[in-house]
Amino acid sequence: MGLTFSRCRDAGNPLMDAAMALYRRSFPAHELRLWPDQQAAMNDPLYHFDLCLLDGALAGLILYWDFGAYIYVEHFCVEPSMRGHGLGTLILAELAKKNKPIILEIDPLTDDVAVRRKGFYERCGYVANGFAHVHPPYQAANHGHALIVMSHPRALSQAEFDTFTVDLREKVMAYSESKRNG
Repeated sequence: MGLTFSRCRDAGNPLMDAAMALYRRSFPAHELRLWPDQQAAMNDPLYHFDLCLLDGALAGLILYWDFGAYIYVEHFCVEPSMRGHGLGTLILAELAKKNKPIILEIDPLTDDVAVRRKGFYERCGYVANGFAHVHPPYQAANHGHALIVMSHPRALSQAEFDTFTVDLREKVMAYSESKRNG
């Protein structure tokens, strides 16, 4: 496979419309940044809005924060027509080559999709952490939502989880309607 990554820093990328369409299709509305907040985040040097390209075509997105000591994957998705062929595993393996702990969140295990998603991440070397965690709202009309924190290649210490929580609230969520209006 000819997998490459292309970091978007502004809306000028010719694949941005397709990327944002995939982003909106892949996540519930309450888990999405509004477009002005997304544009602002893309200017942050710690934020990576990476297009995953397979032979030049958009195959997925991995939107993450590189905090130096660790990486936080905020959003990750693969084009629905390309799922089930190992592409997601390959994308995560490429990210793991940065040799830093990786943190991401998944929905609580309330349905078969969530259970399968957890199994996928476990097969990729992620472990579920037992910390109670509520992700702050991106949009002012919404409330925070409980998520499971997973990490690679090992479980987080309490101190690492606490650092992540502060970074999430202070840096990541700085680019949200809730923070702008709050």
